[in-house]
Amino acid sequence: MIFRQIYEDGLAQASYLFGCPVTGEAMVIDPRRDIDVYLEEAQRHDLRIVAVGETHIHADYLSGARELAHATGATLYLSDEGDETWKYRGLAGFDVRWLKHGDEWLIGNIKVKALHTPGHTPEHLTFLLFENGDASEPLIALTGDFVFVGDVGRPDLLEQVVGLQGTAATGARWLFRSLHRQLLNLPDYLQIWPGHGAGSACGKALGALPATTLGYERRHAWWAKPLQTDDEERFVREILADQPEAPAYFARMKQLNRDGMPILGKLPQPPKLTPNAFHQMRDAGAIVVDTRDKYAFAAGHLPGAINIPAGRHVSTWAGWLLPYDKPLVLLAPPEQIETLVRQLIRVGLDHIAGYIPALEGYAPAELETVHQISASEAYALWQRGEAMILDVRGASEYKEMHIPGAVNIHAGRVLQSQAHIPRDQPVIVHCLSGDRSSIAVSALMAHGYRNLFNLTDGILAWQQQGYPLEC
Repeated sequence: MIFRQIYEDGLAQASYLFGCPVTGEAMVIDPRRDIDVYLEEAQRHDLRIVAVGETHIHADYLSGARELAHATGATLYLSDEGDETWKYRGLAGFDVRWLKHGDEWLIGNIKVKALHTPGHTPEHLTFLLFENGDASEPLIALTGDFVFVGDVGRPDLLEQVVGLQGTAATGARWLFRSLHRQLLNLPDYLQIWPGHGAGSACGKALGALPATTLGYERRHAWWAKPLQTDDEERFVREILADQPEAPAYFARMKQLNRDGMPILGKLPQPPKLTPNAFHQMRDAGAIVVDTRDKYAFAAGHLPGAINIPAGRHVSTWAGWLLPYDKPLVLLAPPEQIETLVRQLIRVGLDHIAGYIPALEGYAPAELETVHQISASEAYALWQRGEAMILDVRGASEYKEMHIPGAVNIHAGRVLQSQAHIPRDQPVIVHCLSGDRSSIAVSALMAHGYRNLFNLTDGILAWQQQGYPLEC
């Protein structure tokens, strides 16, 4: 068996290609939307992609399953489990095999078996891989968002991002039963290859290793104890506690991955814009995405620009803060454009109208700056009650330690929470060290805020000065 994990650091997302070297047939599970990596990997090993599968309808990225099936003519292997709300749609023109629990098929000489493992989502499948068609015990489990290294998939996303009330607790109970019913009789040596690693918002305690074994997880994962003692209530309490904030764009990803998304055909190549074309696009409502670092942005940026610094987290911040109904113009050097485009289309931000490489020709008076404030200056305003402290870290970070009286709104949610952020008094925005707060400040400034101060070096600077903190 040829087996490859293809990992995307920014979304902490893993997809898989496996194939039979005898017949040359291959299958891809949970591909991302820029599919050239799978085509190149298949070509490298003289394989033909004949099948593309998904473990579930994803929320954190836009799936490339349809894109890859369109490019190769492969059959889509999709779940037919779960309720009618989360059945795949919009698949006219595709060859689809609908999967139920226990279904088996061959990719060359490799046997694949689908297990229905609901909990993270109602339709979720796990794929077991057997070395050959006669093998009675599986070698590999592609678990998607069912079992991770050190964790299991969160069951609260449908309630958090889609608004289906009561589904979090129901999903937690499904997850507990899936662990009981589907894992207890499988061998300890079974390799667990999950759909995400550390940094994903699809769980709260994901490990950084690429894979694990079932035996290790059954002994050492946090969920092992309630499973061993058959304590479903404890499992439900623990799985639902302290889950990370679910990005707002997850709802859009769920809908597009269920109903269908535009087929790209190839990677978009946005043009370099002339000054005249750039001005016309801005006048027509295009959003400037300034990908420079926070220091360059703070020193001078175009009014209305949103700062999402180039790096591994572009996809997530873009999904959080950029509109899906307006064209985007990137401020970035030419050598960064392809990477940025890949990061944007992975979360469905396809309307990239062009780019400019630098802020040439703009006088300082035409640019805005971000007001910086030191910890001592912020403390003086806070002590006199003259400023609101806006803590844009995660809820768990805030719970662990925060400035007394600070209001906690995650950086990705500031635009949805403008009613709670005053415009008529100073607002001191901070995170841990100043990166997330800079992004949040840029988004609020793009929506007309002029009373914002970014706490230089974040709460760490406040802490180093010995100023008050509470838990």
